[in-house]
Amino acid sequence: METETKSVGLGRIDAFARRLGPAWLAGAIAAGPATMVSLLVAGASFGYALLWVVVLSAVLGTVAQYLAMRLGLLTEAGIVAVVDEHLGSGWAWVLVIDAVLAAGLAQLVIMKTVADVSATIVAGADVGIAVLADPRFWGVLWALALALGLAGGGYRLAEIGAKLLVSLVVLAFVGSAIIVPIEPGAAATGLDPEIPAGVGGAVVAAGVLGGAVHITLVTMQSYTMRARGWTERDLGIATFDVVSSMLVAFGLFSLAIFLVAASVLPEAGLDPESIDQVQAARALGPVAGDHATWLFLLGLWGAAVSTLGGNTIVPPYLLADKLDWEQSVEDPRYRTALVAVALASAGGAFLEGAFFQLLVLVLAFGLVGTPFALVVILVLLNDPDVVPETNSTAANLGGLVLVAVATVLAAEFVRGELDTIADPTSAFVVAFAAATALATVALAGRGVRDRFGRT
Repeated sequence: METETKSVGLGRIDAFARRLGPAWLAGAIAAGPATMVSLLVAGASFGYALLWVVVLSAVLGTVAQYLAMRLGLLTEAGIVAVVDEHLGSGWAWVLVIDAVLAAGLAQLVIMKTVADVSATIVAGADVGIAVLADPRFWGVLWALALALGLAGGGYRLAEIGAKLLVSLVVLAFVGSAIIVPIEPGAAATGLDPEIPAGVGGAVVAAGVLGGAVHITLVTMQSYTMRARGWTERDLGIATFDVVSSMLVAFGLFSLAIFLVAASVLPEAGLDPESIDQVQAARALGPVAGDHATWLFLLGLWGAAVSTLGGNTIVPPYLLADKLDWEQSVEDPRYRTALVAVALASAGGAFLEGAFFQLLVLVLAFGLVGTPFALVVILVLLNDPDVVPETNSTAANLGGLVLVAVATVLAAEFVRGELDTIADPTSAFVVAFAAATALATVALAGRGVRDRFGRT
């Protein structure tokens, strides 16, 4: 009898574990190359000073995914379709454009990362074929593989292999965190919420938070809910899914990488403005020794490849939801959009600059557009015409804190871009920030007016 009870208990746990997944997909994308690099740059540049942002990113990332999850469960529809129906087509297009710009820029930089690291690995292997050491060759090759794989459903194997490599590197960082001499007293000073002075402090802080609180993550959550067929009845497992993936797994991932970087890299005397993948690999020296560079490069490559596939589907998915296409490769319009995004990503390999710095920048840029998406979710979750059960006071308070922190760090980043507004890139960031800020204020005003009007 006791054996049967244990068997039933284990069976229930196994069945429960098998149902997990949607938020883990978001967590896997969050734990991509941009987040990994942002954490390494934060530790190498400022020691433990940005520990508070690292902790906050896991907490607020959990809040963001929880709110997005509730919207998906309660409406049983994609976020763009819900916005289109209840707020209007104009607001739906603003959300689509916001997310597509953030995802599109990320796509280019992630592809540059894949191409550059592929070329570096081949060059290190000394195969003797010059073209194989050219990142542009790898950019075109990976874009073709991405288009054919996603359109034909054959990209899954590459993603599985890449995730295994990422897992290996994460375990290496966890091992290093146990071995390296982390000073608890010095680390505790990093819990003081202050952005360090110096070059790039605001950018790096925005990049770290942007790894967990990003518009692509919160917009895609409703679609992953639908893919699993989850409804309001699945709130318990969905909440556990979010907490276990973002707060626990992603939180440990972030803390391990940051603490190791903050303990090891500043002692190496690296220049934060020119740190590259080979220098960053020193963080794994305590556990990998002479193999640290190869292990880190393979892990970074795996993180980029696995994130590349997930990020590619974001623009076509949102566009399909807005234009009422079937979100499947069976629909030629969706398949065409998917192939177009995949092929266009080849342009990332031709970008100038070091991908290490670009990855941090792309997360900071994504954070600029995120408050609008968060306000969209809060407005919808407080409308009884949209959801059968509106947000609790605690959920609204958490959402408002989330919006406030994201807005402040994004504003600090944009303020830095004002100093170089003559540069086309900075000018675009400032213009994008101004447009999304106006949209966010207007939508928030509408939400408050409607709420008090009903009251």
